[in-house]
Amino acid sequence: MSKQNPKIAASFNYETLEEKLDIKAKGAKLQIGIPKEIAFQENRIGLTPDAVNVLVSNGHEVMVEHNAGEASHFLDSEYSEAGAQIVLDRSDIFKAAILVKTAPIIEEDIPLLQFNQTIISPIHLSIMKADVLKKMMDKKITAIAFENLKDDSGTFPIVRSMSEIAGSAVILIAGQYLNSANNGKGILLGGISGIAPAKVIIIGAGTVGEYAARAALSLGASVKVFDSSVYRLKRLQNNIGHRLWTSILEPRMLAKQLRTCEVAVGALGSTTGGTPLVVTEEMVSHMRQGSIIIDVSIDKGGCFETSKITTHQNPTFVKYGVIHYCVPNIPSGFARTASQAINNVLMPLLIEAGEDSGFEKLIWHQIHLRSSTYLFRGALTNFYLSERFNLKYTDLNLLIASQW
Repeated sequence: MSKQNPKIAASFNYETLEEKLDIKAKGAKLQIGIPKEIAFQENRIGLTPDAVNVLVSNGHEVMVEHNAGEASHFLDSEYSEAGAQIVLDRSDIFKAAILVKTAPIIEEDIPLLQFNQTIISPIHLSIMKADVLKKMMDKKITAIAFENLKDDSGTFPIVRSMSEIAGSAVILIAGQYLNSANNGKGILLGGISGIAPAKVIIIGAGTVGEYAARAALSLGASVKVFDSSVYRLKRLQNNIGHRLWTSILEPRMLAKQLRTCEVAVGALGSTTGGTPLVVTEEMVSHMRQGSIIIDVSIDKGGCFETSKITTHQNPTFVKYGVIHYCVPNIPSGFARTASQAINNVLMPLLIEAGEDSGFEKLIWHQIHLRSSTYLFRGALTNFYLSERFNLKYTDLNLLIASQW
């Protein structure tokens, strides 16, 4: 059979196929609820009265539970004057379409959650419970972990802000507990003319370590920093702007420096849910009497073998004559500053979500927000949680693509 060329009639018309364009819908009115936190040692609030005023001015509805901002010294009257509705019944707050929390969802919250609700809160992977997660999935919740929120540059603004607060705070705390009135050594952290300054050891060269070093140096203390990464040590030096004593984490060198220090700060981070234990009990036993350990890493297990969780009400204990300060969530002790830092990230995000007709559409348009979404309409989209609890994992990118 011979090949024949296709016949093309003059009456044929060739046109491009129709394609749906992704046109943003007009903005939507958001209903935002801010409950009072009842979780352990949580004093922060996600939105300040000034932020509420901006949201209300943009046409959104904001409900605040009675005394939700009390621990951060934001009064109900301030929220009311900003346009928020003050709610006495906790269950009514949980009827809002969007919940903004500064503590993770806990078991007491589950019966109050609504179907198809959006929740913005921290997740705290190390203490997340499978039952809580499953019940949130059953209620088709969309959940965003604010510590995993990324900005346009790919950094984590809330985590960085909390780390800056914690790093700066630990040196203030150390100075307080070196005071004779607190059974410390009676040493002024920075020293004075003719008297050697106190020696501060910082374990970890991340953001917490950097800001602890900045604060200690500004007071005149002698600072030495340890980390397992040469890159992080170089970055810390570059950020601070001058050379300081640094070392790779090596047990013998670390033990030697701990024996002669007045302050030891544990500031190691972790991407796996738990921090490595790098200071043994034996090392602590050889430290000077009246010196102080501040274990910022206690949120994820701690990096000192002698550490155990304490509270803001009873923040310290003594072992081997060494004062231990092991309060988790240090930024909560500086609740007003921490609340303002969280607010600076969440308020613009909520405004943007309103302009984009809700968070589900915003996640579609803003790819960098997807790393913070661990539940999407009840589907588990965090691989770490799926592995840990043996639950079905769904790729968020595919899930979103199938919706629109």
